[in-house]
Amino acid sequence: MSILSDREYPRLGQMIVDYENPLKKMMEEFVPHSKSLSDALISLQMVYPRRNLSADQWRNAQLLSLISAPSTMLNPAQSDTMPCEYLSLDAMEKWIIFGFILCHGILNTDATALNLWKLALQSSSCLSLFRDEVFHIHKAAEDLFVNIRGYNKRINDIRECKEAAVSHAGSMHRERRKFLRSALKELATVLSDQPGLLGPKALFVFMALSFARDEIIWLLRHADNMPKKSADDFIDKHIAELIFYMEELRAHVRKYGPVMQRYYVQYLSGFDAVVLNELVQNLSVCPEDESIIMSSFVNTMTSLSVKQVEDGEVFDFRGMRLDWFRLQAYTSVSKASLGLADHRELGKMMNTIIFHTKMVDSLVEMLVETSDLSIFCFYSRAFEKMFQQCLELPSQSRYSIAFPLLCTHFMSCTHELCPEERHHIGDRSLSLCNMFLDEMAKQARNLITDICTEQCTLSDQLLPKHCAKTISQAVNKKSKKQTGKKGEPEREKPGVESMRKNRLVVTNLDKLHTALSELCFSINYVPNMVVWEHTFTPREYLTSHLEIRFTKSIVGMTMYNQATQEIAKPSELLTSVRAYMTVLQSIENYVQIDITRVFNNVLLQQTQHLDSHGEPTITSLYTNWYLETLLRQVSNGHIAYFPAMKAFVNLPTENELTFNAEEYSDISEMRSLSELLGPYGMKFLSESLMWHISSQVAELKKLVVENVDVLTQMRTSFDKPDQMAALFKRLSSVDSVLKRMTIIGVILSFRSLAQEALRDVLSYHIPFLVSSIEDFKDHIPRETDMKVAMNVYELSSAAGLPCEIDPALVVALSSQKSENISPEEEYKIACLLMVFVAVSLPTLASNVMSQYSPAIEGHCNNIHCLAKAINQIAAALFTIHKGSIEDRLKEFLALASSSLLKIGQETDKTTTRNRESVYLLLDMIVQESPFLTMDLLESCFPYVLLRNAYHAVYKQSVTSSA
Repeated sequence: MSILSDREYPRLGQMIVDYENPLKKMMEEFVPHSKSLSDALISLQMVYPRRNLSADQWRNAQLLSLISAPSTMLNPAQSDTMPCEYLSLDAMEKWIIFGFILCHGILNTDATALNLWKLALQSSSCLSLFRDEVFHIHKAAEDLFVNIRGYNKRINDIRECKEAAVSHAGSMHRERRKFLRSALKELATVLSDQPGLLGPKALFVFMALSFARDEIIWLLRHADNMPKKSADDFIDKHIAELIFYMEELRAHVRKYGPVMQRYYVQYLSGFDAVVLNELVQNLSVCPEDESIIMSSFVNTMTSLSVKQVEDGEVFDFRGMRLDWFRLQAYTSVSKASLGLADHRELGKMMNTIIFHTKMVDSLVEMLVETSDLSIFCFYSRAFEKMFQQCLELPSQSRYSIAFPLLCTHFMSCTHELCPEERHHIGDRSLSLCNMFLDEMAKQARNLITDICTEQCTLSDQLLPKHCAKTISQAVNKKSKKQTGKKGEPEREKPGVESMRKNRLVVTNLDKLHTALSELCFSINYVPNMVVWEHTFTPREYLTSHLEIRFTKSIVGMTMYNQATQEIAKPSELLTSVRAYMTVLQSIENYVQIDITRVFNNVLLQQTQHLDSHGEPTITSLYTNWYLETLLRQVSNGHIAYFPAMKAFVNLPTENELTFNAEEYSDISEMRSLSELLGPYGMKFLSESLMWHISSQVAELKKLVVENVDVLTQMRTSFDKPDQMAALFKRLSSVDSVLKRMTIIGVILSFRSLAQEALRDVLSYHIPFLVSSIEDFKDHIPRETDMKVAMNVYELSSAAGLPCEIDPALVVALSSQKSENISPEEEYKIACLLMVFVAVSLPTLASNVMSQYSPAIEGHCNNIHCLAKAINQIAAALFTIHKGSIEDRLKEFLALASSSLLKIGQETDKTTTRNRESVYLLLDMIVQESPFLTMDLLESCFPYVLLRNAYHAVYKQSVTSSA
């Protein structure tokens, strides 16, 4: 049963046989023209090899070849119905129209020929001459007949046919395409489920491909070359579906070629050979040459076996087909003893056999013959317009892969006599294929981005900051308080969007997912395609676009504003990123792509200072914000570090800050930051922090150099109070030293928060590795070489573990190599720096902001951060200069305690207002240091003073609160 209706497509081959007599007359009338035609073809044989034909000459040559076709192809005695089943209707129309234009006399004498001619004129308004050049048939015929006497009736026929073509051809072909879409879909579905049917139904496959190809080319040719009464008939938004099913049928033929070969090899050897042998045996007359040829046919087919297919043997029946042409020539001469016209069954059988041989060795050539659409190469504008229409219609986007697949056809339109155009056509095929795949990926990316936006909005509703209103409403409702005249409208709870009362209700998210699944079907349809020896992978286009968009989205979601110094909280960004990643993870349900690779490529780049395109990353944005905004406001006295809360907190000031420091620096936010930046990003943050510390240390060294003589004397005179007092008055920039050391302490306190958060995150993700690193660090022998120990510290620091000596700080300070200063001098400056800080501590007691607050376990002016600064700066400097860290800190403690004990004897209340709060710094320094002990402090500073100091500050705190 044919898949195509007889009403839609008459069997043109059989029609030609029925018109045997009129065609014979037509050919008789054509005889006078044959000599000039032969001369033209002979002259062209010398021209073609030189490849220097002009456009007009090429067009004329094509026209002559079309005209010459009826003399050979329309001989009823040499044709069977089978080849005509998949013969191009466009070619048939050319033969009919051109043939009757040249042999127009028969139109006045034979009604059947006239009806055939009218049918062709009513179906089209133009025919292809060469590629995108067309021949307007009505105008040409009318211009010819208007100059011939007695052809007024034919002119009227042409005008009527033209009107019919303009009025009805578009709708007729539109319905044909509609029928073919459903027919090809059914055929492709059946063959996909039962590929074994490709053998017996091969003819129907090639018929379907041929008819669909003709309708597509008809639309392409007429879309811009026909006066349209109904423009909609020439805009087919479903053309992609028809092309897609053509490609699916072609893919089935290529994939299951061996199945078809097995079937037809058995057919040729088991049936065709037997029938042909019987027909040959029944011939009454059979000359020797003809007998040898036909015997070779039988022998060739009989020798075939399925094993040849299984062994992968390459078949070649071109010789057999040439012998059949030779046999037709032998039997077509006027005095042939064996006339093929008298043995129709033999001719039909041989045509059938020839078709069967093509199913064994010429499947690719058959696909080109019946479904080549390389003409799209010359209709680029229409081609691109069809593609855009396809993407705009969600139901058709699943077929959009048909357009890049068509680009694989383009190279078949190159001509061996014009090799120089091969590169131009190849470049066009590559550029179009690339453009189509890129646009498909962009469309999918945009849909995914819209879905991600929706999901991020839903995730945002679950953030803690939105629960205040809900809690407030619940409390007010419980206490029955009136919130207003009409009452505050109750806020919808997250998740309401998932509750549906009607299955017909379609949300925007539903539409986006539907459109995405349709488009992803197309992207996932083929793993790769080869166009002009270039391999294209549609999924890689999507992967590339997802990486680019994911990168931009992550950076965009930080909402960093350089002008106002605003940025998203790390926890909110992390929530949005996770929502985004959840959507991207679901893409694997639609397309076979490795989304983990996308995550790794994008997120790892975000842990660096710049991405692969040289653009800022979230690491650089957050590092810049924390350094230039948060920590700078700490230095300005607007923010303080509260050790009890492990966070930076805004201080009450006249100019309120635009952000709440606690919301960016508490432990949950720092953990979120660590999740986002990862170990590499946190390492970059640490290095940036250390660079700022390094610049502060460089300034401190300059201040030491300015006071080097005084400090050298004070270093050895700490047990002489009067001399120390006199020397202290000669010191300059005391406040600057303390301020810079405090800044260093603040930065190190922030880094300790970041390191602790990193350790917590890594302990969650890689607990066994972190515990191994921690165990390794805790068991370094004291006698271990410092270089080896620093390597262990560097490993530990990368995992967020605290170290006795900060390796990042050591590296940062090591880079400060001053010229013309010996190592001994550098070491002396480092020692005197510690002296400078120690003797300067008493001046802090006069500062109003130096009061210790038990609630925050620190001082509002952040001087409690000095403990961390002193210990870590000393450890780093004396590691670099290979000095004894413990000895130098003992010296510092001795100088500091001596200086602080001195203020205990002061009577001026202004200079001693926060004496007890400053005393506590000594305890903090010892508690912070892995090199100092409380016993050592007790030997320098009586513990009773510390105890009384704690009592005093707590008592003062209670009094202030009251």
